[in-house]
Parts: sequence; C-alpha cells; structure tokens
Amino acid sequence: MQFGRTYEEFEVGAVYKHWPGKTVTEYDDHLFCLLTMNHHPLHLDSNYAENTTDFGKNVVVGNYIYSLLLGMSVPDVSGKAIANLEIESLRHVAPTFHGDTIYGETTVLDKTPSKSKNDRGIVHVETKGYKQDGTLVCVFRRKVMVPTETYVKERGGEQPGRPQLVEPAKKAAEKPAEKTEK
Repeated sequence: MQFGRTYEEFEVGAVYKHWPGKTVTEYDDHLFCLLTMNHHPLHLDSNYAENTTDFGKNVVVGNYIYSLLLGMSVPDVSGKAIANLEIESLRHVAPTFHGDTIYGETTVLDKTPSKSKNDRGIVHVETKGYKQDGTLVCVFRRKVMVPTETYVKERGGEQPGRPQLVEPAKKAAEKPAEKTEK
C-alpha cells in the first residue's frame, strides 16, 4: 500500500482521487465540536438550527470537513512528509449536513527543490472536497516538505523503525541456553 510519495514521485498536474469517502454522522460532528470547544448552536442545537437558520438543520462544522479531507489525502500526498509548511488558503464553499458523504481529490500545482537541503523538496497542492452529489464543499491549498528517495534510503527505507516479525519457534531457538548450577 502506498503511503505518501517522495519528491521524485510527484508530477505537476497529477490528480490523486482519495478513497474511500466518509459519511459524516451527527456523532462525528458533535464529537469534533466538543473536542475543539466549538459550541456554536448551528452545529449542536437542532432546535436552534431548525427555527433560526436558513439551513433548517444542523450544519457540520467546516473545520471537521477540512480535517477529514486533510486526513484522506495523507496516503496520497503527505504520508512521507517531513513537515506541513503552510496552509495557503482554505475556503468553505457549501454546507455539509449529517448523512452527507465526503470525497476528496488533490492536484499537484507545483514542486520546488529545497534551497537549503538537497534531500528534500516542497510540493504545492490543492485539495477539493465534494459531497455525494458532486457539490464542492471545501478547497484548500498547502505546501508540504517531502523527502527525496535519497533521504528515505538513508533513514532506513519505506518503514523505518518497524519491527520484524519473529516466529515463536525462531524466538525459542535464538534464546540462549539456560545455565545449570552444579
């Protein structure tokens, strides 16, 4: 399974369609609001939303949708990232409601080798999120510092630090013999 890309693997103009989508539940929305202390009644109070807003129902908090799309993009974009450098812009284009399914795709806008270190580069991307009916709901642009293939090789390959499986029989064979007292 691919988990991010090295600098060399990004091509300007490439589009990565993130899969699978995520159906947003009331629980997801309320939990995110509570975790982030966003207590706006538009997101938490059905009576308020039904009787005093143009939407007539709760709207999912926009930063949850942004966070969801950012997370969806990790396997395709930033799984190998050294750092997320900048969120250049973030636009919430249309509302999302409980029960909507969010899908995302990211386009590579540009890539630039690092000026200070030759083992990394900066990738500029735009991610768009849309609902099951194709309605665009969120767009953001960001810059991500990613490693080159050299960087990855020098630090242990694709999954550095991952332990190797040792079968029980091999483990017993590798165990030093116990000393017996005379």
